[in-house]
Amino acid sequence: MAYILLIIGFGLLIKGADLFVDGSSNIAKLLRVPTMLIGLTIVALGTSSPEATVSIIAALEGSADVSLGNVVGSNIFNITLVVGLAAFIYPLKVENETIRKEIPFTLLASVALLILMSDMALQGANMNLLTRSDGLIFLLFLSIFMYYVIEIGLKNRKDTAGDPIPEDLKWGKNILITILGLAAIIFGGDLVVDNGTEIAYSLGMSETLVGLTIIAIGTSLPELVTSVTAALKQESEIALGNIVGSNIFNILFVLGASATISPLQANDKIFIDVILMIVLTVILLAFSRTSFRVGKREGLVLVGAYLIYLVYIIIRN
Repeated sequence: MAYILLIIGFGLLIKGADLFVDGSSNIAKLLRVPTMLIGLTIVALGTSSPEATVSIIAALEGSADVSLGNVVGSNIFNITLVVGLAAFIYPLKVENETIRKEIPFTLLASVALLILMSDMALQGANMNLLTRSDGLIFLLFLSIFMYYVIEIGLKNRKDTAGDPIPEDLKWGKNILITILGLAAIIFGGDLVVDNGTEIAYSLGMSETLVGLTIIAIGTSLPELVTSVTAALKQESEIALGNIVGSNIFNILFVLGASATISPLQANDKIFIDVILMIVLTVILLAFSRTSFRVGKREGLVLVGAYLIYLVYIIIRN
């Protein structure tokens, strides 16, 4: 029964995120917000909402390994498999701002996570803990990022000021779709955490492994669907903007909110995964600087990197 409920939970997460992204993207169009801003904020926040729901619920239930593993696993999945598949389908054009500011900001957030969770090494503490203070620091970082994004939106808004709004876009309908999507995400996230943890214990898996694999992949499916769809439509700004934005939201908002609600203890294994996440972000930045795009060859390298990582963490457990 737990497997069936887990699948139902994932289904609700995916459909809920789909409705949330559609509704909120249409609201952004009604507000005349540029495409780049939609990818970095509305779509990124929408596709990160499953991670947020799962991690916050896990934090409330005292499953810190699931909460941390979900975020780190999702970010690694996004950088490697999602970007890799999207780039293989259609080479991703990388905006200059993405290389100069957004990917480095993702790297900064990842390094900040490593520093804040290294209490034993840096402070001689008895355990590694993301405290409420650390959570609030992440949320402050998020406010800086949001200020930057809003500033870009205001500068670019004049470019779309003359664009006509499609007649079929209605405020009421899209607000309803957004609320229904959010409700499905919350209920689905609850099912995923409860049944994913139950399955983990029955199979003798650690909570960290479940968070890094089953739950991380499940909650990252909206990013995968969104970015692959955007690549098929040759809208590379949304495809890459979604991933970069999602990874920033995952660390700063998801872990920030989770740690603020309930301090998260970090086990020794997760440090290797966080370091790997940082290395992969540097690789993505390096790939992005080659002709300002991520091509098919780089995409295959990223997909291969995820498959190697998956085998490693399964053997490690």
